[in-house]
Amino acid sequence: MEQPRVERRLAAVLAADVAGYSRLIGADEAGTLTRLRAVRGDLIDRKIAENRGRIVKTTGDGLLVEFSSVVDALRCAIEVQAGMSERNAAVPADRRIEWRIGINVGDVVVEEGDIFGDGVNVAARLEGLAEPGSICVSARVQEDAAGRLDLAFEDMGEQALKNIARPVRVYRVHPVGAASAADPSAPGLPALPLPDKPSIAVLPFQNMSGDPEQEYFADGMVEEIITALSRIRWLFVIARNSSFTYKGQAVDVKQVGRELGVRYVLEGSVRKAGQRVRITGQLIDAETGAHLWADRFDGSLEDVFDLQDQVASSVAAVIEPTLEGAELRRSRERPTKDFTAYDLYLRALPNHLSFDRNQITQALDLLGRAIDLDPQFAPALALAAWHHQQIDVGGWSEDREANRRAGIELARRALQVARDDPSVLAPVAHVLAHLGEDINAALALIDRALFLNPNFARGWYWSGILRYFAVQPALSLEHFDKYLRLSPRDRWPAYLAGIGIALFLSRRFDEAATKLQAALQELPSFTQTYRFLAACYAHMGRLDEARELVKRLRLITPAVVTDFSRYQNPEQRELILSGLRLAMGEET
Repeated sequence: MEQPRVERRLAAVLAADVAGYSRLIGADEAGTLTRLRAVRGDLIDRKIAENRGRIVKTTGDGLLVEFSSVVDALRCAIEVQAGMSERNAAVPADRRIEWRIGINVGDVVVEEGDIFGDGVNVAARLEGLAEPGSICVSARVQEDAAGRLDLAFEDMGEQALKNIARPVRVYRVHPVGAASAADPSAPGLPALPLPDKPSIAVLPFQNMSGDPEQEYFADGMVEEIITALSRIRWLFVIARNSSFTYKGQAVDVKQVGRELGVRYVLEGSVRKAGQRVRITGQLIDAETGAHLWADRFDGSLEDVFDLQDQVASSVAAVIEPTLEGAELRRSRERPTKDFTAYDLYLRALPNHLSFDRNQITQALDLLGRAIDLDPQFAPALALAAWHHQQIDVGGWSEDREANRRAGIELARRALQVARDDPSVLAPVAHVLAHLGEDINAALALIDRALFLNPNFARGWYWSGILRYFAVQPALSLEHFDKYLRLSPRDRWPAYLAGIGIALFLSRRFDEAATKLQAALQELPSFTQTYRFLAACYAHMGRLDEARELVKRLRLITPAVVTDFSRYQNPEQRELILSGLRLAMGEET
């Protein structure tokens, strides 16, 4: 049977989104949404229409627009950014709505008014490279528009874009005579103050292997280097989640230093070829831009942990010449001697932030294989225990008690192997507290983890959760704040959910609802957010919205009400349960 003809056409595709949308929503949801609607109505939609564009679709913080002309697309983008600059002139830096725009020209597939294909995907990736208030375009856009508009094109070189098979040459665009968006003097978020001890951010290393599938390996190298550095108590180390927001971008280290509040920046590359690995690194003073150190480390896959330690030791030696090498040697632990097990662990690692049932199942399979290869692999044991806890939160287990026992057993095995590893102690404390073990024992574990590594951002997050389990909501919020300072660009929505829950338990319902709404928008697969937002709405008298949330939750899991026994205060448990009963249409 003849296949239906696919409609294709050449189009200029503009992708745009609001930089820092989660932060803006978290700080002032109602105000941000009102201002965003005004910006769309007064400026953006009007400019798109004036330049003969068609809005294909919108999301909460972004839009996709099709133009028949590259010149129209670029003119629209320039006019939008100029208009936004004027609107933001009198707005405090932390409240500005700033757009990032990417433009590509290419073949697109048209289906029921929507457009698909590489032409669209590249535009979306270019938008991700753009700084707030700036525009990034592909080489073809630059070629087609050169000389037709009074613009300057700043060559950013060839960029490896995620899920795009070929490198794409990228240009940053700005009007002739205007400051580049990458200009460090351009206005932006206020600089964070430097901590009272040496501070460093490790940026994502470039994957030089020529194989996009090896991206996880390069990311894993950086993760281990961050971990090694963070165990040095006199260093202040930015968490991976914030430093990785710069992944795939051409960055200015001075800007990174201001935005993260650090003195030093480490960048580098990883090349894996067969059984050989090469790690290169350079340490830069973010205040002056001066290169303090650069080196290259070569070895086999069996030596990969030694290579990571060499990088961390070298960086530490430059920052603090008085560091005794023995301190770093005492602080590091070999996670495993089996490289295959380590590789499986790296493949599982990204899934633990998804809170998605299928991804958690895939991660447990990978971790199970890693643990079979090395039963003493503590990080894999701890991460597997964490995933069993997430299955319990989601209400996805057919045998809840068996899943609970599996999580507790894995957590205890991890503790037996690595009693002094903060990256194991902290998640294990959270797992044990959630699955019904003694809350005081869990608090002792998390306190030890943070004593051993006060730079462990995710540890402060988990501590925040344990504090509201233990009826300490004020301390919970304080620890969430410490987490955010160590990871100031972290967009992990579970952080917002954690704050929202602490506020809910403090009966600060209006504030709680704002945080929980933002968390739900960013991570619609996290079931716990639905439960607390529904209960929050119910106590606020917003019953229709509460019941709608319950309907949406039931599409993800049949377990609307789960076990809240880990919340130590009976009044808090009843606050949650009574809200859920109202949201479910039951009498309290």
